[in-house]
This record gives sequence, C-alpha cells and structure tokens, in this order.
Amino acid sequence: MRKLISLALLFVGIATASAQSFDQHFEDKTLRIDYTFIGNSQVQHVALHEMSKSDNWWGRRVNLDEVPLKGNGDLTLYDAQTREVLYKTSFSSLFQEWITTPEAAEITKSFEFTILAPMPRETVVAEVVLRDNTGKESRLEHTIEPYDLLIRDRSNQQAQPYTYLHQGGDSKECIDVVILAEGYTGEQMGIFMEDARIATEEILSYEPFKSHREKFNFIAVASASKDSNVSVPHRFTWHETAVSSNFTTFYMERYLTTGNVYDIFDLTTNIPTEHLIILANTDTYGGGGIYNSYTLTTAHHRDFRPVVVHEFGHSFGGLGDEYFYESGDTNDEIHSLNHEPWEPNITTLVDFDSKWADMVAEGMEIPSEPTIERKESYTVGVYEGGGYRTKGIYRPAVVCRMRDNVAERFCPVCERAIERVILHHTQE
Repeated sequence: MRKLISLALLFVGIATASAQSFDQHFEDKTLRIDYTFIGNSQVQHVALHEMSKSDNWWGRRVNLDEVPLKGNGDLTLYDAQTREVLYKTSFSSLFQEWITTPEAAEITKSFEFTILAPMPRETVVAEVVLRDNTGKESRLEHTIEPYDLLIRDRSNQQAQPYTYLHQGGDSKECIDVVILAEGYTGEQMGIFMEDARIATEEILSYEPFKSHREKFNFIAVASASKDSNVSVPHRFTWHETAVSSNFTTFYMERYLTTGNVYDIFDLTTNIPTEHLIILANTDTYGGGGIYNSYTLTTAHHRDFRPVVVHEFGHSFGGLGDEYFYESGDTNDEIHSLNHEPWEPNITTLVDFDSKWADMVAEGMEIPSEPTIERKESYTVGVYEGGGYRTKGIYRPAVVCRMRDNVAERFCPVCERAIERVILHHTQE
C-alpha cells in the first residue's frame, strides 16, 4: 500500500511540476504568429507577417521544450535573458515540398504559414528554422514582447459556429482536432456535419487512436462557402470557397491543398484548435496532409474513409507515404537518397538505427522479401519502395494504411509513431 501511495504522489508531483512550468512562463492565451516562407530551390527565407492573440491556450502543457518529430522545420521560444528553451514545436509546410519541384528551379514564390504558441509572460526570442531535404537550414530570429501594441487582439472576434462530435475531456488535457467545411454552402451544413461525423468515427476506429480516444476532442466548424464544390484547375473549374482550396497542386491532378493558411486560422479563431482537418465537398479523388499544418481531403469519393485516415496520418503523426510509382502523378524528388528522411516510417538506410531497427526480428533479411505471409501478418521488415520511389527508399511493412486504401490498419511502426505523438501531447 505504501508503494502505491508513493507512486500516486509521484504522478501528482509530475503533473504539478508540469503545470507550474507552464504557468511560470506562459499565460492562458494563444499567440498566433503568421509567417511568410519565400524562396526557390536554391534559397529560402522566413519573414514575419503579423502576430495576434486570443484568450485560452488549447495546446499541450507538457513536454514544452521537446518535439516528438523533427519535421522540416521548427519554432523555438527562448527566454530572452537566459536562452532557456521555453517552448518548441515542429512542422512541415507546402513551401518545403514546393522547393523540390521543377518549378522552384525557375521562379521564386511565397507561401503563408501560421504557428500557434502559448503567450509568453515575459520577452522571448522566437527562432524559426526551415530545413530542405538535405538538412540545409534557413532561419529567422525575432523578439516577441508580450505587450507589443501591434499584436492584434482577437479575443472578442466572433467564433464560427462549432459542434463537438467527440469530447474525450477538457481541452487543457486533450488534443483538439478541428474539422472545417470547405465547399459546403450554408444550406449544405447538414451534409457537412454527417461527413465530419464519419471522419471522426473512422479515425477513432484505428489504433492507436482507438485506445486513446479519451485523449481527443473532435470539433466540427460550420465554415460556409459561397459556392458548392471546390476548384479543379485541370478541368478549368474555379469556385469561391471558405479556404480557397484546389486540386492540381504543383500540377499534380489529385493533390488537393490550399495556400490560404491565414484564412484557415481566421476561421478557427476562439475555437479550441490544435490539429486541422478540412473536408472538401467533392467526389473528385484526392487530398493532402502536411505535418502540424492540415489535412485536406475529398468527402464524397468512395474512398473517403480510408483516405481521411491516411491524410491524418500525415498531418498528425508526421508519417510519410509508403507507396511508389513506376512513373506518374507525383514528385519523387521530395526525399534525397543521401539523407535520412525525418518521417518515422520511411528510410534510406543512411541512419536506419534511428528508425525501426529495434522492431525488426533477429534474422530478418534487409532488404526484406515482401511475401504473401508477411503481407497478411503486417510483419515488420525493410521493404524497398516508398516515399514515391521504387528504389532507394524503404518502408516497414508490405501493406499499411500509409500505402494502401485496402489496408485494414496502420503497420506496427506507424502505430508506434502515432502513439508517441499522442503521449507527447498528453503525458509528462
């Protein structure tokens, strides 16, 4: 009994220490930082666009100075006097994908990006780092004075209508996932609510989300569009929609994204928000998911259910695509074969020990043979083909939700990676 009481006191002490750490350095408010990423395949820059604030901090209050995944970039808030790391978050962006495309060798472009952070009590130094696919870094460092008169106050901004579809608990302890309507008119909000419910139930039916469903809140936001459906440039069709999304991103027909990131966060102001899913009112196949940015996917294609889970695997879990093409509608230059990708479920074998080497059974050959038995059992190995390339990039299983729409689950490596992110957000 004494041992159990001691353990209980230990956990209470950890929780208290975590709360004290947050309260010592941050207010219960959200700091929204809008950046612009500018550049081309050779040079990248980060520029500060605007900062704003609102009441309540919905993000994590534990593990503030660490990140579960490296990503293609990160934001770090340092104490201005001591240089102590007070908060850190990692991410990827559409810009960092674009710089690997042929177009980026010909022209310079700018992309919007928004990061939410807790509002510091005292002056901090913010450092934003971008990394290309070889690890080369670009950075911006700037000072944030919490009482800066030009930090726009959004506390009284009217929130869009929203509804909880699943409420695991208090936002201060749970992960808040917002589902936005894209291409649904005001008259179609009933359809959107049903689509959002399906997306929520489907995600929570997969492990490890299923086992940790009490750690999640799913919130549907009725963001109405002027037009129904979304833009499909390769069919010469354009619509006025809530976040101005379109297919044909980077001239790839099924890649559905939006560059209007500021609009997304305008629509979620004063709504508990940590992760974003955007449902597009279309039956055209496609979607996209960007780590710690957003998931955007079609809601009325027959593969809606597996695709929304797949894309959320990208945006929430930072998982890479495990499929590959002999040729076709994709960008296979995203990953450099001379560099270990940061995504936890693909490897170039440059630094395989940092990936799932501990999950490969002793005696398993590397590369591994994709046999039928291994396919049916989701046996962890090192199977060539992934990250859009047939050669040089390897995946952990023959089938997985990150490769196949017919897969019934994430492979064990992806499940572990997702669970690590969940626990990083919710457990000291």
